[in-house]
Amino acid sequence: MPTDLFDLHAHDLQQSEAPLAARMRPRTLDEFVGQEHILGAGKLLRRAIEADRLFSSILLWGPPGTGKTTLAMIIANTTKSTFETMSAVLAGVADIRRVVTEARERRGMHGQRTILLVDEIHRFNKAQQDALLPHVEDGTIILIGATTENPYFEVVGPLLSRSRVFQMRPLAGEQILLLLRRALTDVERGYGRRRIVAADEALAHLAHISGGDVRTALNALELAVESTPPGADGIAHLTLEVAQESIQRRAIRYDRAADEHYDTISAFIKAVRGSDPDAALYWLAKMVYAGEDPEFIMRRLLILAGEDIGLADPHGIVVVASCAHALQYVGLPEGQYHLALATLYLATAPKSNSAGAFFRALAEVEEGGKVEVPDHLKSGGRDAEALGHGKGYLYPHDFPGHWVEQQYLPWALQDKRFYQPGDQGYERQIAERLARWRGKE
Repeated sequence: MPTDLFDLHAHDLQQSEAPLAARMRPRTLDEFVGQEHILGAGKLLRRAIEADRLFSSILLWGPPGTGKTTLAMIIANTTKSTFETMSAVLAGVADIRRVVTEARERRGMHGQRTILLVDEIHRFNKAQQDALLPHVEDGTIILIGATTENPYFEVVGPLLSRSRVFQMRPLAGEQILLLLRRALTDVERGYGRRRIVAADEALAHLAHISGGDVRTALNALELAVESTPPGADGIAHLTLEVAQESIQRRAIRYDRAADEHYDTISAFIKAVRGSDPDAALYWLAKMVYAGEDPEFIMRRLLILAGEDIGLADPHGIVVVASCAHALQYVGLPEGQYHLALATLYLATAPKSNSAGAFFRALAEVEEGGKVEVPDHLKSGGRDAEALGHGKGYLYPHDFPGHWVEQQYLPWALQDKRFYQPGDQGYERQIAERLARWRGKE
């Protein structure tokens, strides 16, 4: 905090000239938006911060603009402990030793704890991380490490095991929209003293295109405001065109709750089903560009792998499931590779909708009501001797080719066929195998 008038003037000047994203940085947990999964009412981390009882080190992991540094600064403003900050890009082992020495002195002389924020902790090499370890272990410092990289890979095991990892997620468009409106109306730190009218579609564009990064959205808003002079009416009008220029991304017609959403995913699925990889990639790109939920797209691909590929290429579901897991693991933007990979694999795979045979069997069950299981297929574990359950069952592995003619359907459905394999890909082999077996019947 400033200690004299000169410091106070310098502090006020710095605050007024700071970028909008820095000025609008939340100062309390009540101002903080997002991350309800770790900061919602009653959550462990929130309780620890509010009670100033942060006794164990924590690692805040998430994409840029999700509030890692902001949350650390809120802790700094809340705690009675001494709060030190350090950038892993600029600091070295000597800086760590200095902070540790001062922390040890404060602890010994005044019983005061020290909380150390290390921004971009993944930039520390193994030796630098090891230098922190004994002092984290004995409680000399409580570490808050902020990182955009997966700490399970980038932080040494001993330090990781002594820290609690909290994963921070990109903010939803509605949350970023709330923060943009707050910046426009905040009189103290935002643009509340200016006469500005922002079109809803302009703010929505900034919110969607920012990709969950609050800093990107606020920087774009600041550029839009500062580069838009007032009109004849004295009001600065922020239009969609201004928003597009400020973030260097054009808006496209796409409403995730309206027809465009359903029409585009429909076109995408039909292109994949129709084996047109170029059209499939185009519709995929449109959805990603417009901010569609990538997990929604991947779920549709998982369905398509069963509905339209099936056993024509049994690897289809394996590839898409692996891509879905990878997308959850790495997120966007890198996860775009896995969306594209899953799309291309299915679009170029042989096609079959024969798995729909299940629904023909389901319809038979619904219409046929209760049908008796043939005695030779029943479990002989309890009633074999008294009722003859299981008697006459032929064990296929006792016969050549591990197959023997036998009735497996209810007697009322003898010779009923639900599954009709296609003639594409691997399913052609299935069709040939079934034809051989059925020819022996």
